[in-house]
Amino acid sequence: MESFTTGFLRASLLWLVTGASLGVAMAMHPAWAIYRTAHLHLLLLGFVTMMISGVAYHVFPRFSATPLFSPRLARAHLVLANVGVAAMAIGFGWRLHDPTPGGLILGAGATASAAGAYLLAWNLWMTLNRAAQPVTRIAARPG
Repeated sequence: MESFTTGFLRASLLWLVTGASLGVAMAMHPAWAIYRTAHLHLLLLGFVTMMISGVAYHVFPRFSATPLFSPRLARAHLVLANVGVAAMAIGFGWRLHDPTPGGLILGAGATASAAGAYLLAWNLWMTLNRAAQPVTRIAARPG
């Protein structure tokens, strides 16, 4: 498996543990429910999206019988996605206590996450474009 694929899968598991831990903390301390938006993003962007990305980067080249369009873009996506999720979680929490820096951090994290999603979409789209085209039979010329 490619290093970026295992990077996404391992990161997804770390985000799962982080999001679940925040969920337990919110259950134990109801006042912490104000952090539910960070909790949701840790699980949805962190766990679910990272898991889907890792599996997609592994499966698409195999299903399309062609190499991934750009492993370099996949590595950039891994960095952007993880920095984005971390910044968003921090930004959501910080914004509750100090809106200006918290909002800036949140916006930067959201931008990084979106950029990573765009890289994923482009990379997989281009991989599919490079996939082997079906062979068409050429009819023999008469006579």
